[in-house]
Amino acid sequence: MCGEFTSGLHSLFFSSTVSRVWSPFGRHSIFEEHALACHMRAVPQASNRKTPNQFPTLESSQSSSADVTASSPAEQLSEDVETLTTSIKAGAVAQIVIAMIAIIGLLYIMKLVLVTALISMLLAYVLEPVVSGLVLWRVPRWVAALIVVLLALAVAGGITYFSLNRAVAFADELPHYSARLREAVGGVLDRASQIEEHAREMVEPAHGPKRGVPVKVEQAEGVTEILTENGGTILDTLLAVGFVPFLVYFMLASKEHFHVATVRLFSKEHRLLAHRTVGTISSMIRSYIAANVAVGALNAAICMIVFWILGIQYFYFIGAITGFLSLIPYVGVFLSLLPPLAAGLDTLNKTGILAVLVSVIGLHVITMNVMYPKFIGEKLKLNPLAVSLSLLFWAWIWGAMGLVLAIPLLGAAKIICDYIDPLGAVGTWLGESSGPRSA
Repeated sequence: MCGEFTSGLHSLFFSSTVSRVWSPFGRHSIFEEHALACHMRAVPQASNRKTPNQFPTLESSQSSSADVTASSPAEQLSEDVETLTTSIKAGAVAQIVIAMIAIIGLLYIMKLVLVTALISMLLAYVLEPVVSGLVLWRVPRWVAALIVVLLALAVAGGITYFSLNRAVAFADELPHYSARLREAVGGVLDRASQIEEHAREMVEPAHGPKRGVPVKVEQAEGVTEILTENGGTILDTLLAVGFVPFLVYFMLASKEHFHVATVRLFSKEHRLLAHRTVGTISSMIRSYIAANVAVGALNAAICMIVFWILGIQYFYFIGAITGFLSLIPYVGVFLSLLPPLAAGLDTLNKTGILAVLVSVIGLHVITMNVMYPKFIGEKLKLNPLAVSLSLLFWAWIWGAMGLVLAIPLLGAAKIICDYIDPLGAVGTWLGESSGPRSA
């Protein structure tokens, strides 16, 4: 009996001490709260082993104190975890935004280097079938690449020489063309002046004083001033063009090495996926180039026939340029009109000029809305909205060259998203799936 009374006093003393020290209204660390919760979970187990002669009021008091003390630290810990999770998510979003801004800035700053490398890559894909054909004839690959690059330089030099001669001849005949152009446009300008005069008479008072028109005389810039102002840009462009043949040669000569080395940059468990991704991107670029060449050749043939019928000089050369310029999205329709109109100023009448406008604009519309989606869109399987946004973005970053590189870059990005499972939703938005996805 004495032992039971002593055990009861000990339990009462320990419980009251714990209730006083570990009060829920006090401030304790997380570790102290965790220890308190563990002890309070152990209190019911200890109370179950006690004798039935214990006071019921003491047991109910201990149970109520344990529930209040255990629930408060758990709620506090849950709130702390939720606050920490929200902070981590906000920090991750901020880091993504900063990273995107940094990437766009680097793309703009490294415009010359990236555009030169990507243009060289496209040219290497164009010349690769010829190199592969020479390799099949047991020609060493480095020799085949050198031969193909030299032939390409010869063709480009011939086209440049012919274009310069034509430009010089056009400059010599420019006064005659200017006179004819003024005669053709003079009527339109006279009508515009009459409309402007009538509008001024309607706005100004009938008998008001005539105000003088200020005249500003500016001296036309010569070739020397233009070269001086844009000397840095011209020098950078020439330097980049000089690097293109060397880059194309090394890409063709070391194709297999670059492919294997690129795959080995990844870990062993991801090399197979990297190999498939690189192979799919290469196949996409080849299909894109082949389709563009086919559509451009068809447009060039149609333009040659139309210009030959209209009697435009050098119709074969002007038709080829017009046919391939019409492949450029948006601005291609304006660029493709310049060669035939400039070459036909001496021979075209109003009907001929109208025929050039109708044929070139109509061919561009058919190409962009019928032939391009049929031959190129089915191969790349890209979302038209994504294509438009890509053209807008890369034109803003890289100018005219961005329009040329926008679709291959978008196609490559879509293929990468298709082969990476977390980016699968982005690849689906960009267009139809082009390959299996793997984590």
